[in-house]
Amino acid sequence: MTQQPGSDELLDVLVVGAGPTGLTLAIDLAQRGVRCHVVEASEERAENPRCNTTSARSMEIFRRLGIADDIRRAGLPSYYPTSIQYRTTLVGEEIYRIDLPSAREVLSGTGMMDWPTPEPQHRISQLYLEPLLERHANGLPAVSIERGTRLVELRQHDDHVEAVVETEGAQRVLRAAYVVGCDGAHSAVRRQLGIRYEGVEAIQKFVSTFVRSPELGEIAARDRAWTYWTHGRKQASIIAIDGDALWLNHVAFAPDHDTDAEDPEQLLREAVGADVEHEVLGVVRWTGRQLVAQRYQDGRVFLAGDAAHIWIPVGGFGMNAGIQDAAALGWMLAAVRQGWAPPELLRAYELERRPVGEQFAAAVGAKARKSLAGFSPDIHLPGDEGAQARAEFAERLAITEPSRYSPDGFSFGYHYAGSPLVIGGEEQDAISMGGYQDRAQPGFRLPHSWLDDGRSVLDLLGPGFTLLRTDNSADTAPWVWAAGETGVPLAVVDLPDDVLADHADRYPAALLLVRPDQHVAWMGGADGFPDELLHTATGRVTAHQR
Repeated sequence: MTQQPGSDELLDVLVVGAGPTGLTLAIDLAQRGVRCHVVEASEERAENPRCNTTSARSMEIFRRLGIADDIRRAGLPSYYPTSIQYRTTLVGEEIYRIDLPSAREVLSGTGMMDWPTPEPQHRISQLYLEPLLERHANGLPAVSIERGTRLVELRQHDDHVEAVVETEGAQRVLRAAYVVGCDGAHSAVRRQLGIRYEGVEAIQKFVSTFVRSPELGEIAARDRAWTYWTHGRKQASIIAIDGDALWLNHVAFAPDHDTDAEDPEQLLREAVGADVEHEVLGVVRWTGRQLVAQRYQDGRVFLAGDAAHIWIPVGGFGMNAGIQDAAALGWMLAAVRQGWAPPELLRAYELERRPVGEQFAAAVGAKARKSLAGFSPDIHLPGDEGAQARAEFAERLAITEPSRYSPDGFSFGYHYAGSPLVIGGEEQDAISMGGYQDRAQPGFRLPHSWLDDGRSVLDLLGPGFTLLRTDNSADTAPWVWAAGETGVPLAVVDLPDDVLADHADRYPAALLLVRPDQHVAWMGGADGFPDELLHTATGRVTAHQR
């Protein structure tokens, strides 16, 4: 059992919530040398699958944390394809399909030279991801996790926060320099702060049924896919959880529909197109929303993950946006706790992440409305008439669906171009699921390229700031001096010749200053002013344009 911190002990960071966001933040902080205590109200993890996709950007973050391969080996069997099929019913006619690789193909590097990332997305149920993250977190000396402990009250002071927590009916006070609420849509932290969600309360309603059915596994084995979209009375998606007997059946309804009257057994029968033997493991009736918190910060307390934003889970980007939140907040908290950045740096967290949350919410909501639009019942007709209706539906799906299941724009196109920590950021179009520029820009994640030795350019980056040099004649000595004066951890790295020969256009400056979260803070030449640029990138001053 984890030793509980005492009331006289000052924690660096208290994280409320041991889901993927909270655990990722704890691991990130611990690897940066910041002690983190996690409290989680539930004794046990949720038994129903929730998010079933870990995005490419999340996998890159996990690669930086050293756990990506472990995650990729979990979830579906390595041989299992991650394809998407659209059918009349599971046993009916195929309408359209998107073929995507298995984990084995990714691990073996099949087609890797064409990947925009060293870590393609991975299909893994949160049922398997959370225990893996918790196991890694528990293995770090700087992390302690306490389950069965709920937050009761927060009291903010000038130099710390008091958190009243309760375990088995007994209350005690924890003192922390900072508190982060990663405690989900019903966040106790957010309620304590009096922060409300803003946005659309209901886009669609769903009935999600988790079943164990070897017979479903046998049917799927005829033509395996990760998700089967079916179009009976209602659109449904049947999702493979373990690649064998565990399945999740999501069925979508209009936002004003009474889902309490829907029978999960009938919904499964309609989606499959036949009766199958099964055991119901859980049923959840829920509403897909489009909501973002009014604020992500109040003094020394922050919100991340579902506590800060919830939306309909198109592309799994509820959980994945939370993992991005953790990556953004982690380095900032570490910088302040370690003294190489002022507390003012932390104001940038909301300025960077809330606009991303708003744009993700809007894009996901629009994609959901388009993808969940009605379909013609003619797709079920026999003969030429049915075939024609299915062909027309397939044409529509070919437009709406590929970016939904390979949302590279959400992984590589989100940015902090307007952040006060970014120098030279330009006004950008709204983030889209599918679109992004594979070229370094201030505020954006540094583009990936493979090195001759099999590593990624992202693997060259240090844990602090990195000055990436593409021109050997550019003098880096002033940068090293400025970093020493300010205490900013800075690694100087030359971009290898093989990358420059093949992909010089991706790194169009002699020098690129990359932040600890792998986003570009500044690009330019030897005429830059390193002391001023480092001061700006760490929240000390605002740079003057020259």
